[in-house]
Amino acid sequence: MKRFAVVTDSTSNLSPGLAEEHGIPVIPLNVHWGEETYLDGETLDAATFYRMLRERRDSPKTSQPSAGAFIEFFTSAAEEQGVDAVLGVFISAELSGTIASALQARSYLADSHPDLRVELINSNSVSMGLGLQVLVAQRAAEAGQSIEDAMAAVRRCQESSHLLFAVDTLEFLHRGGRIGGAARLVGSALNLKPVLTLEEGRVEALEKVRSRNKSLRRVIEIAEERLSGERPTELAIVHAEAEADLPTFTEMVIERLKPEQIYTRVLTPVVGTHGGPGTLGVTFYTADGVA
Repeated sequence: MKRFAVVTDSTSNLSPGLAEEHGIPVIPLNVHWGEETYLDGETLDAATFYRMLRERRDSPKTSQPSAGAFIEFFTSAAEEQGVDAVLGVFISAELSGTIASALQARSYLADSHPDLRVELINSNSVSMGLGLQVLVAQRAAEAGQSIEDAMAAVRRCQESSHLLFAVDTLEFLHRGGRIGGAARLVGSALNLKPVLTLEEGRVEALEKVRSRNKSLRRVIEIAEERLSGERPTELAIVHAEAEADLPTFTEMVIERLKPEQIYTRVLTPVVGTHGGPGTLGVTFYTADGVA
């Protein structure tokens, strides 16, 4: 019997089917475009978003859910699953104010709903780098483990997790303010194909490469180096309108990294706003990260 509910936000990139199968409530972030505000993955799906991104001249912006939205989200999750504790695993605090809103909601609930326990984890990641941590927490919940054990498993997962990706341009990260340490490449390298990672939750540059094919090969080579001969327990390929490169990239990932479980996900509108079309990468962890 589950002793707590696991919840996350829409940037986790969990497919609706997977989230529904495991009963994982997902709170959407917001996409603001012109006069309209959309809910990430709910009132704006990825296919529509990337079509609009190609066709429109103005740029979207994003924002986190409000504290009020989180109050309703946490209480509904607990009520629907018949538990008195909620474990939320959310997008990196370096990339979004989402966990700050969640903290505000938890502070309010401590007074208004003293019997509801809310624990929060900063994933220091995004997309399926976050999603894989959520799945680790959910498996702990389904196994009847305590919320403390689940939190410890997620933190161990974080320690062996990596997210590596290539972008066609730094333009989207730059204008969205999520460029982090890769800012040093702006100006001299806007036309290059940088290989990026997340370190302590923020975007960092690993290498600057002059061709798309080489940048994708380097993503896999760096993944191999970090794995040091181990197989990823779970791995996700994440991309934004990179279908032309996806088959070859996937083939190389399977052949060289040999993941035990693999997922492929298109970046949600919120994440795609900052990564931009052409983003393609991998995120993974190893078994010792949760043992």
